Amino acid sequence: MPHPPLPSVTVVIPVHNESSYLPQALPQLFAEMDSVTADIRVLIAENGSTDNTADLVREAMETYSSLSLLELPTPDYGAAMREGFMQATTQWVANFDIDYFSGTFLNEALDLGDSADIVLASKRVEGADDQRGATRIFATWTFNQILALVLSSGVSDTHGMKLVRKTVVDTVAPDVISTTDLFDTELVVRAERAGFRIAELPASVVELRDAKSSLVKRVPRTLSGVWKIRRDLRKS
Repeated sequence: MPHPPLPSVTVVIPVHNESSYLPQALPQLFAEMDSVTADIRVLIAENGSTDNTADLVREAMETYSSLSLLELPTPDYGAAMREGFMQATTQWVANFDIDYFSGTFLNEALDLGDSADIVLASKRVEGADDQRGATRIFATWTFNQILALVLSSGVSDTHGMKLVRKTVVDTVAPDVISTTDLFDTELVVRAERAGFRIAELPASVVELRDAKSSLVKRVPRTLSGVWKIRRDLRKS
């Protein structure tokens, strides 16, 4: 009896000025993806880099046949994620960071494919192992309390690794108004409101390097962004 076809997944990874990190990250990423029981494609969404990040990805494409490059002119993490999600043609789309990825998460998430449309790697559910500093852990907790209060979200963690069914992306993403830090948060909240099935798996988080973005700078724009989402949701 023939085996059923493997699920297909596009892994979207936004990057900006990562020329110093890519040479070590890409071999680790593809070694990890080799452990996933799926047809994996990796899309690097380079956005507004001023170094040779894009050139390094093009060079790596000669080694990794499943690797492709999306180039965007403006530095914007969320916009890069959105464009990568929209361009994917696979059954599923995953979001990783270049320094935070997991084949184990993808395998476990795909195992839930019959019962979930979005699978989130949560740093806050039982069994999670969040080894970040206390300030970042508290910031995550506070942010998700705000989402529960302001947007009535019932999920525990919208930032981090996730696997999303492409039909959810096609249905929800065109209505998402956020980019920068909140594209994925708004995508999850809108999917939640639309009745799509969301599951959460405990995440293990070990920071491989210092965070590139300033937490202090992110707070005001994140709060402003959440209120903009609330206003737009009330219109719909």
